[in-house]
Amino acid sequence: MRERGHETEIEIIHTTGDKITDVALAKVGSKGMFIKEIEEALAENRIDLAVHSLKDLPTELSEQFAIAAIPSREDPQDAFCSGKYSSIETLPQHARVGTSSLRRESQLKAIRPDLVIHPLRGNVDTRLRKLEAGEYDAILLALSGLKRLGKTEPIKQVLPIAVMCPAAGQGALAIETRAEDAEVIAALAFLEDPTARKETDCERALLKAMGGGCQVPIGANAKLQGNVLHLEALAASPDGKTVLRESAEGDNAVYLGESVAKRLLDRGGSSILESVYAQNPELPQQP
Repeated sequence: MRERGHETEIEIIHTTGDKITDVALAKVGSKGMFIKEIEEALAENRIDLAVHSLKDLPTELSEQFAIAAIPSREDPQDAFCSGKYSSIETLPQHARVGTSSLRRESQLKAIRPDLVIHPLRGNVDTRLRKLEAGEYDAILLALSGLKRLGKTEPIKQVLPIAVMCPAAGQGALAIETRAEDAEVIAALAFLEDPTARKETDCERALLKAMGGGCQVPIGANAKLQGNVLHLEALAASPDGKTVLRESAEGDNAVYLGESVAKRLLDRGGSSILESVYAQNPELPQQP
């Protein structure tokens, strides 16, 4: 934006999700945990736009806010990081693996039920330090964050979609503004990537139709090829014993996401999600 003549100032805002670092997100519920304080700053005109990881944004925003732009997307896949082991397959029996994502945990248990999963919170640097200190044999992280920070050395294996289906919106950023702020929205138009928008609209439509937040065991990955979207989606029980997969193609992003969600729900996804929500009450407004 500076290159285009706009005066900009960066303000760092610490959210509820940033402050709670000693509990796995899946244990406390997380809808809106990473955006509440940021949206308050937008509403009070203290900031004019916010940059989020799209997967942290609830599928339903307040009417006063809008996603003005979704820039070009980084690789949405997950990464296996380890100092000693080259892949999930080469981990020894009962190896200690760090992740606080129920989605990753459930898929990991489906592949390797013997592994011992431990919570892993904090920013990327903190998580990598814990790995280097020997607290874990391996950790799972979003490939996009590691690539954006230039910290790809610990990556031993990029996990294929068929093995580890990513979170809806993973690898994409979202630029949020006040819905009525036409001047700012117009200034951000150059950042919009139509392919990233269509793919993530599809994934978020699936997540919304399933009633899921960013910490439920649901995976969704849409890929636009020509004018056709190909969607891979998953719902898994936390113990990894039930893994439901669906895929479909179409040209209407929202309809495709909703239709695949219905198939997953009808096949048993609804009972999986009911059990997850029963165990994980929503987090209070503030810690």
